[in-house]
Amino acid sequence: MKTRTELKKMIAAALLAAFCVVLPIAFHAVPNAGSVISPMHIPVLICGLLCGWYYGAACGLIGVFLSHIITGMPPAAVLPAMLIECCVYGLVAGLLVKVFKTKWTYFNLYASLIGAMLAGRIIAGLAKAFIFSAGNYSFSAFWTAYFVTSLPGIVLQILFIPSTVLALKKTYLKEEMQ
Repeated sequence: MKTRTELKKMIAAALLAAFCVVLPIAFHAVPNAGSVISPMHIPVLICGLLCGWYYGAACGLIGVFLSHIITGMPPAAVLPAMLIECCVYGLVAGLLVKVFKTKWTYFNLYASLIGAMLAGRIIAGLAKAFIFSAGNYSFSAFWTAYFVTSLPGIVLQILFIPSTVLALKKTYLKEEMQ
């Protein structure tokens, strides 16, 4: 039943977009935890892997924008790059999960997740370098911001997201989402 599946995807995407507002509030109680853990990335990546590219991209855009409007996070100076980054996360995660269709479910999820994480960071870094901070953004600034500072968040995402996606598929979404 296609409409029931689409409704489940829409509800899951809306809930995950709401988590884009709630999770950063919890993590920003600790200084610099937002940039270190990247809590907004978690629900967007889950949405892309669980619901597909369309809902993942929408979750990335809507979740980041709602968080900015409601809480002021991310700040206006960071907002454009975060919108691009999170949109690419959801989009690429949803696309790659359709590409990787081996018999090893965890491999499919990890390959899709890591591919999306790299694509989002690279596209956001390019946008900063060529659009938002043209001429003032170095490779070392990119490397530090997107890989060194956020390393704990990257590790957390790699450890947490695939198991969460599988658990959600098995309980709430069952096999309809395959």
